[in-house]
Amino acid sequence: MNVDIVLAGARGHGRWHVENIRRLQDKGLVRLVGICELTPLTEEEFGGELPAQSADFGALLDSTGAQVAVVCTPIPTHTDLALTAAERGVHLLLEKPPAPSYAEFRRMADGVARAGVACQIGFQSMGSHAVPVIRELIAEGAIGEPAGIGGAGAWARAEAYFRRAPWAGKRRLNGVDVIDGALTNPLAHAVATALALNGTTRAEDVTDVETELLRANDIESDDTSCVRVTTAHGHSVTVAATLCAEHPGEPYVLVHGTRGRITFWYKQDRVLLQRADHGPEETEYARTDLLENLVDHLTTGAELLSAPDSTGAFMKVVEAIRLAPDPEPLPQEAWHLLPDEGRRVIPGVDGLVAAAADTLSLYSELGAPWAFPQVRPKEVST
Repeated sequence: MNVDIVLAGARGHGRWHVENIRRLQDKGLVRLVGICELTPLTEEEFGGELPAQSADFGALLDSTGAQVAVVCTPIPTHTDLALTAAERGVHLLLEKPPAPSYAEFRRMADGVARAGVACQIGFQSMGSHAVPVIRELIAEGAIGEPAGIGGAGAWARAEAYFRRAPWAGKRRLNGVDVIDGALTNPLAHAVATALALNGTTRAEDVTDVETELLRANDIESDDTSCVRVTTAHGHSVTVAATLCAEHPGEPYVLVHGTRGRITFWYKQDRVLLQRADHGPEETEYARTDLLENLVDHLTTGAELLSAPDSTGAFMKVVEAIRLAPDPEPLPQEAWHLLPDEGRRVIPGVDGLVAAAADTLSLYSELGAPWAFPQVRPKEVST
């Protein structure tokens, strides 16, 4: 059975979705019947014969009769587009972050639930077969008693990255929340994966969020940040990230136990288990694609891997970042420009990101000369 799909947003990251839909189309699972873009794609851009195109998402859903919509558009548009699909009974794959605020997330999630449509949030790491394995290792005491979870992402982004779209690097645009920061967008998977491995997925699982938001680039949002999440389980989750790494590497989540640790390089589906009285064990796992899982859910009743309810905790972190003071610019002596790469680098930040995940500490607690504790955001209501 072919499931008909409309893709909203086929440029930028949307190109990845085009290729993924083609892959599933070749398997006979889906059919791309429409593309929603403000400026239509050319055949050369698309790389072949184009399906129906329109800048009017609702009209395109109506004319194509699509059963599924993939939404990969600017963050502030997610909720309205998701509800446009839901009102028509169209199921959704909604890119992360699902919304720029907790209120917008609730409006989307509640509207989708009322409409009775399936919604998958695009945290691809939730499709990793490593996730249930790590959860089982924690539950069976393979590394002793859980002692907290860290996350680390040391990435590099050129200054041009923040000029790729009007909303890039913005906290707000024309009075509307965007919240395009390191931990809410490019390295959002580190936060969501760490929370999921901690068993902290719902909004009510989060009791407190501490933030430190900084920027080396000339932007509104943070490019170097860390958060510490206190959870109802009592264990904390600390995630540190930068887009100004000296030597960019694979992001990872680190599960601490009293008798060992588990490192999960979530983009590679690679797991390293280190525990007392055992040699290190490294394993690579397969991954289920989230769109394929959504189609499977619709055709066979398979459980969704990344439903809105399981991203509530992540959205509480987004909300704390939204309510936090605007990111502080780093002093000019704290960073330098690599002219050949057109990007700004913060010396020593790679080690600080790793140390934060290793010790569950914030940058200010690690003695970073440019970091300091921030005023706590007001209480985030659920």
